[in-house]
Amino acid sequence: MNLRVLLADDEALIRAGLAAIIDAEADLEVVAEAADGVDAVALTKRHRPDVVLMDVRMPNVDGIEATRQILRIPELSPKIIVVTTFDNDDYVYEALRAGANGFLLKRTPPDDLLAGIRVVARGDALLFPAAVRRLAAGHTGRSTLDAAGLTEREAEVLRLMARGLSNAEIAARLFLSAETVKTHVAKILAKLRVRDRTQAVIKAYEAGFVSASG
Repeated sequence: MNLRVLLADDEALIRAGLAAIIDAEADLEVVAEAADGVDAVALTKRHRPDVVLMDVRMPNVDGIEATRQILRIPELSPKIIVVTTFDNDDYVYEALRAGANGFLLKRTPPDDLLAGIRVVARGDALLFPAAVRRLAAGHTGRSTLDAAGLTEREAEVLRLMARGLSNAEIAARLFLSAETVKTHVAKILAKLRVRDRTQAVIKAYEAGFVSASG
């Protein structure tokens, strides 16, 4: 089955360019296009995409609020990638806190865009550690994290997650099986009371568990 993608951007030219790139792939399909956050929420309900590419700055309802509204709908579980012009945009950070699975720049090369869609669709986060550190630097103290609740191995896995490593990369680094790493990640999410690995990384930076200074 193809991965179903919804595009949300107030610029028709951007949507057309993204659609042309995505629809050229055998395993991807654009199922709807939205010009603002209101349409993004409505069309996500109607078409139930696997992945939403969400511009953060849109009229009426911006990408942050649209992300919140979509993720509050119990029967929906799309992966959301926020798209932005600048990687130091505070809107991006708030979108990640709202539940987005990662972000891409509008100047991202097409191959990296396509790879990003596939990455989040399979459950990994699409984060760039240096950019996340910059974004998180001004938000330390917004969250707390009971590090004592994590085992030593779980803490090690969380730090590698914050460095942007996938489960497979963490497994190779720690000489563990991919299934063991998946189990550790699931326990980390449960202990931190977050919905996915992106939220776990954000919480780790905000709590100072992982340094936002580099």
